[in-house]
Amino acid sequence: MSNSLKQIPQAVELSQGVTQLQNIRQENSGLNYIEFQVLEFEKGATYPEKLGKQEVCIVALTGKITVEVEEEVFKNLGTRESVFEKIPTDSVYISNDHQFSITAETDNVRVALCYSPSEKQLPIKVIKAADNSIEQRGKYQNKRLVHNILPDDVDTANSLLVVEVYTEGGNFSSYPPHKHDQDDLPNESFLEETYYHEMNPSQGFVFQRVYTEDRSLDETMSVENKNVVVVPKGYHPVGVPDGYTSYYLNVMAGPTRIWQFHNEKAHEWILDRQ
Repeated sequence: MSNSLKQIPQAVELSQGVTQLQNIRQENSGLNYIEFQVLEFEKGATYPEKLGKQEVCIVALTGKITVEVEEEVFKNLGTRESVFEKIPTDSVYISNDHQFSITAETDNVRVALCYSPSEKQLPIKVIKAADNSIEQRGKYQNKRLVHNILPDDVDTANSLLVVEVYTEGGNFSSYPPHKHDQDDLPNESFLEETYYHEMNPSQGFVFQRVYTEDRSLDETMSVENKNVVVVPKGYHPVGVPDGYTSYYLNVMAGPTRIWQFHNEKAHEWILDRQ
């Protein structure tokens, strides 16, 4: 894959019954704080991995999985056949220097693995669907549904922030345009970000723009099902055409695990409409 902001799925068979759709690494993304995979499994297939100095959040996007972390076994994780059931799912947080495996217990298993550098070992934690906080954000044509898997008000992880967002057709999200690319707390935090997109129906697309204040980076993309958009810096709004529903899984990470963003001043007025 090229070093591009948009990464299209590349089906790579890793082992019998395990297909890698996305593989976002430092060398193909330019990111320093996030790596990301999407894997699809046939029933009974297993994916093993040994972590170095990285933590991971395993998100059961669809189907049911068992996750083994050395001596611990977490069975039948996952709550939905499609992300568009719009119910939270189960996830597992694993800290650095552990070994783990994922086994598909059903057909139609799709899993996201969200990584960030980590030196300090923290407890392994199953994040059940019921542990997700749920928010309805925005008004008018700026509405979205949010499932918080790893928000910044829990101390489960060292660096990772993970959230699911649903946006209906005709609406914008990650809007008004905001950014978090300056290590300037308490005003703004530095967080890289990735967007893993799915569409319903699957032939749909969304538009995503990634741009900086000085426009030295300014790229607008048509983003299709199972694409990933990489946001190293800048503003990053998403627009959803009529008739389609957008899902995306956001991963954020940086030197400080705080989500403190800055709205683009030119568009901040939309928040104050009556």
